Amino acid sequence: MVILPAIDLKGGVCVRLRQGRADDMTQYNADPAAQARAWRDAGGEELHVVDLDGAFAGTPRHAEVIAEIIRAFGGPVEVGGGLRTPDAVKRVLEAGATRAILGSAALEDPAFLEAMVKQWGNRIAVGIDAKDGLVQTRGWVETSSVKATDFAARCDALGVATIIYTDTATDGMLGGPNLGQMAAICDAAPHVFITASGGVSSPDDVRHLKALGRENLRAAIVGKALYDGRTTVAAMKEAAL
Repeated sequence: MVILPAIDLKGGVCVRLRQGRADDMTQYNADPAAQARAWRDAGGEELHVVDLDGAFAGTPRHAEVIAEIIRAFGGPVEVGGGLRTPDAVKRVLEAGATRAILGSAALEDPAFLEAMVKQWGNRIAVGIDAKDGLVQTRGWVETSSVKATDFAARCDALGVATIIYTDTATDGMLGGPNLGQMAAICDAAPHVFITASGGVSSPDDVRHLKALGRENLRAAIVGKALYDGRTTVAAMKEAAL
């Protein structure tokens, strides 16, 4: 499995939210590009970046900062947050992002998702954020009636290459991922690479994910546990071997 350190941007700085709540935020680094270099130097092979202001506003808010992060990291960077138009997707990919992550728009506008997959192929990823198995949108503010597994199956049918699945109840809580739901997502989209997000905070968590035995479970995103020094990129990578 690939381990992706995370950079979440709010107000131009690196932050982490607990369960996606803007009112429960910790600031970590005022220089996101420097943080990107730090994750690269720590052994990060790929980077996960979310424009939180963009996710809440519905349109990207950190274009210049993200371009700096991509240059500083010097490796594959996936970017999400407010990518709800063809132009927004084009801009982030032309800025050097390896993958553009579609969230709310992918659920609410299936034709848009299909068009982006046809245009950009495996450079389009879908972020499925869910609580109690139901997809959440608008920066986790709204909960839909759509089952995450049903949406994953729909993405599989459309030819989506990557799904980033976040269990929002576990995100930022350092309590481990929702393994049962993770397995269900992998099974619902067998032709899609799945990235686990939410609660992945120790080498044991990575080992538990690997023990699910799902061949399409490709990667895991780690955020708060790295920033708090509870684990390291090296330790997580070793567990992922």
